[in-house]
Amino acid sequence: MDPKAYEQMAGLENRHWWFVGRRRILRQVIAGIPLPPAACILEAGCGSGGNLEMLSQFGQVWAMERSEIALPLARARGIGIVEEGELPHRIPFGSQQFDLIALLDVLEHLEEDKAALEALIQRLKPSGYMVITVPAYPWLWSAHDELNHHKRRYTAAQLLSLLKSAGLQIHTFTFFNSFLFPLAAGIRLAQKSLRLKEKQDLNMPSPWINWLLTEIFAAEAYLISKFSLPFGLSLLAVASLKKIAPLRN
Repeated sequence: MDPKAYEQMAGLENRHWWFVGRRRILRQVIAGIPLPPAACILEAGCGSGGNLEMLSQFGQVWAMERSEIALPLARARGIGIVEEGELPHRIPFGSQQFDLIALLDVLEHLEEDKAALEALIQRLKPSGYMVITVPAYPWLWSAHDELNHHKRRYTAAQLLSLLKSAGLQIHTFTFFNSFLFPLAAGIRLAQKSLRLKEKQDLNMPSPWINWLLTEIFAAEAYLISKFSLPFGLSLLAVASLKKIAPLRN
């Protein structure tokens, strides 16, 4: 990503509605996965480490990051073992295998997304799971994607095909950030049709707006645990190497 983007993330991801709401959703999803009590968890592409505390609630955390800017920020949190690494060919931690691998808004940054999944599968225990999130809908491409050096946004069919071609079984598959989708999509379409300049920066809204957006976004956690949402700004999948019943609370 652009160095500016990492600096913004480090300053905002503990408070900004998007990061806080997404962590609540992910916490609910991971809580529904039958992990062992002392699970070994890898976050591949941890950025500045905003998810490490949440992940540590479910076991011991390892994390990898390729950015020279983000890596020390993640290590400074003092959570888990954080090492330099890059997908698909430089995954650290020797022969360590994991009960859970989190790949959270990472695949869209990679030229070799399938190769990255296949490499991570080699580090997944036979009974392990992967949690994957990506941005949805190529037609929503915006200045934000440019700032974050995205290679693509995914359709649901593209992500499903990618996961299955890598050898994964799908247990949960849903859109999310759905409640705010009409507003966000409308703004982006208006910007494109009217050729308005898009803001690239991720700004902190006023406290009450930030609280409201957090609660709206995070409320989806309870819906996703029951059924799949039909549209949204992002996609979420839970997958494994073996076929089991769908994960629903």
